[in-house]
Amino acid sequence: MAKPELAVSVSTVRTLCGGATSLNLSSKKINNVPKRVSGLTKLSVLLLNNNSITGLPADLLSLRRLSELNLGNNALKKVPSVLGHLETLKKLYLFSNQITEVPPDVLGGLPNLTVLNLNHNKIQRLPAEIKSLTKLLHLSVLDNNLEEVPAEIGHLTMLSELNLTSNKLSVLPQQLYKCKDLTKLHVARNKLTSLPEGITALTKLHILDVAGNNLSMFPVEFHLLPLKELYCEGNRFVKRKPMPSVQGAEVLALKELVARFVLRTGRDRHSWVHMRLPHYPCLTTLLANASCCAICFSPFVTTWLECVHFISLKKDMKMKTSLTVPVRALLCSYKCFNTDGHYYYGVATS
Repeated sequence: MAKPELAVSVSTVRTLCGGATSLNLSSKKINNVPKRVSGLTKLSVLLLNNNSITGLPADLLSLRRLSELNLGNNALKKVPSVLGHLETLKKLYLFSNQITEVPPDVLGGLPNLTVLNLNHNKIQRLPAEIKSLTKLLHLSVLDNNLEEVPAEIGHLTMLSELNLTSNKLSVLPQQLYKCKDLTKLHVARNKLTSLPEGITALTKLHILDVAGNNLSMFPVEFHLLPLKELYCEGNRFVKRKPMPSVQGAEVLALKELVARFVLRTGRDRHSWVHMRLPHYPCLTTLLANASCCAICFSPFVTTWLECVHFISLKKDMKMKTSLTVPVRALLCSYKCFNTDGHYYYGVATS
């Protein structure tokens, strides 16, 4: 049986002589990348997966045409810095290594990347420089130690699929709503207690997997998403169970009263209030976080009453499952809550 080194040498020589653009060195039991590989300047695909590689040589940056690199299932403890010089890379696979961090300078040097697979590592955080990957279509960080996702992920406006399953996330960034092309979002088996309200802006989202989290309900207007598949088992959703309640007196703060007046008046673009708002940036910022009453549709800033209504996935979202899920709703007052003809329930707090 031929030794691994000899087998690699023969493969490399054949590639050199044939002028091939791809080289497959997967499952060759090698610890290092052969020096000859750096001389294969026409390579566009290099497969090094299923080996015992611990690092990459610096002279690998000579591969100026490389578009796909597979380093999956090796012994890397960090992302090799040389990758930050391979600007032509479009697909990078680093799954099943021992990587603990992703260097910011590496991501900053990969402007053409469309696929990044970091599955089955020990990564705790992604750097803000991930915003440099503006052409990224698929990002997968499944089975890591992620505790947060940077807000800069909102810069990935071409992202189609995001997989964050099996991490330690307790929250998702609000900026996720900027990823308008997202069709698949996998965040199962984390510690999420809620989803960002802006998720309803993902008008192309077809698959959502939030199974195995700590969700109590879905965001406002969740049922308007064009979902085809929803996986949500293993959460702590509120149940439709009657309970006695005590209604307190409605006493709105002066700040809230003024805010509601400005919001209502400001709807008229010809009003004095609307024309003066740009001169008060702090007020504009405050009003940007306003909500709308689910019953009377009046705007307000401070949530007065959090409610829930129960959505049939089959009837209301045209999905195949007959599951019913709770969706958050906000009301501006007990006056609205006590009107007849609606199906909103107050949420009991312990």
